[in-house]
Amino acid sequence: MDGPLTDVRVLELGSLIAGPFCGHVLADFGADVIKVEDPSTGDPMRHWSQDRPGGTSLSFPIIARNKKSVTCDLRTEEGQRILRDLALSSDVLVENFRPGTLERWGLGFDELQRINPRLILVRVTGYGQDGPYAQRAGYGSIGEAMGGIRAVTGEPDRPSSRVGVSLGDSLAGTFSALGTVMALHARTRTGRGQVVDTAIYESVLALMESLLPEWAIAGRRRERTGSILPKIAPSNTYPTADGAEILIGANQDTVFARLCALMGVPGLADDERYATHTARGERQQELDEYIGLWTRAFDSADLLDKLHEAGVPAGRVYQAEDMLADPHFAARQAIVRLMHPDLGEFPMQNVVPRMGHTPGAVRTVGPRLGEHNREVYQGLLNVDEDQYEQWRAQRVV
Repeated sequence: MDGPLTDVRVLELGSLIAGPFCGHVLADFGADVIKVEDPSTGDPMRHWSQDRPGGTSLSFPIIARNKKSVTCDLRTEEGQRILRDLALSSDVLVENFRPGTLERWGLGFDELQRINPRLILVRVTGYGQDGPYAQRAGYGSIGEAMGGIRAVTGEPDRPSSRVGVSLGDSLAGTFSALGTVMALHARTRTGRGQVVDTAIYESVLALMESLLPEWAIAGRRRERTGSILPKIAPSNTYPTADGAEILIGANQDTVFARLCALMGVPGLADDERYATHTARGERQQELDEYIGLWTRAFDSADLLDKLHEAGVPAGRVYQAEDMLADPHFAARQAIVRLMHPDLGEFPMQNVVPRMGHTPGAVRTVGPRLGEHNREVYQGLLNVDEDQYEQWRAQRVV
């Protein structure tokens, strides 16, 4: 069974996360993603990781999975000529350089369109391709701050916090992949490519629900609220006898009634202090404390069994070891295991979303630097051995 993008060739010039995450999504669904890297250093992501057994990144094999790696020095005229040749037979080019970089290399959209009018140029940056901030250096963390997510993340009595992953970069990559597919669809009608311009801060802003009208119309500023959403109760993490955190979401009237019955206090659901969504929201803290006293009497597994049987949404706050041992993860193959040439069995998250007839798949871990040079340059561009060896001698590849 083929993925839906098996007829699409993508050139990925980006590094780190924002651009490569776009390529990662497209490659998962069958696109032939050729990652173009600097011959001397490669993508810095190859060297970034909290834990690097034997100097091997644990992040790069995931974000570069299903891709091919070629090396090419785009700062040289010969390297730029090679990229033009690659662009001629490609559908998409993804980059996350600062605006103007491709233009300085003679590889701007106008030039790429001259070479291949059907080429789609996907540009991922901190602030977008235009506007007064376009030329600023923009990392994902800055985009998260500007887009609003940092201001509402963390405890109210502490400085703003970050989410434990590179959320802004990954969001920008995801929206870029969506934009790529839309541009491919539009190309079937127009026959022409276009620019997909994704800003990290705008990708974060897209998640911010009613943040703007809450301030502009209602005069209310969202603040950091820790593990709760204000006035949404009960919906929080609660303690257990064995020290685990269990999240319970019982803020809907009917679900709250089921929780009260399970706790042995069915009348609480009809008590005017808690009978409505608004009333519970006004007494959020006292309600959470009351429920916490009850949950502390049970081990987490016993508590979850009771909650699930009663039809109350609940779940453990998972760590990696919980995911690897969970039967639901296993049944849906949410985690796949591939063999890494240096690290052996390598677990990673599977493809999302699932598709019934043209599913994506994880076929390979991230490649070695330049692993596919000969395959691409000699196979796709029909470069002879002498030319290839000359490029190597000149350190163009």
